[in-house]
Amino acid sequence: MAEITYFAAMAFDFIDGDLVAGEPIDCPSPAVAIQTAQGQWKVFGHAGAIAFSRASDFEKGKFNHKHVLRRFGQVTDEVRPRSGPPVRSILFAV
Repeated sequence: MAEITYFAAMAFDFIDGDLVAGEPIDCPSPAVAIQTAQGQWKVFGHAGAIAFSRASDFEKGKFNHKHVLRRFGQVTDEVRPRSGPPVRSILFAV
């Protein structure tokens, strides 16, 4: 079985002073993931949002790292651009 690429958008909100990720929303394409993330941030007023992709091979049990397609507003350090020191990787449930 070949790898399957999933696309999703996920919002971030401030809860008790901490920036917390919400539940990811599955999207059919990268463009829809980006539009959904932007809408979560601009229209619904979340602190920030990201659009990301993830490739998985269920037959082998292989789940690759996420690739952030676009960021909007305030997001956690784990999903900011890689400039300077290395950034921690976080796992998103899709």
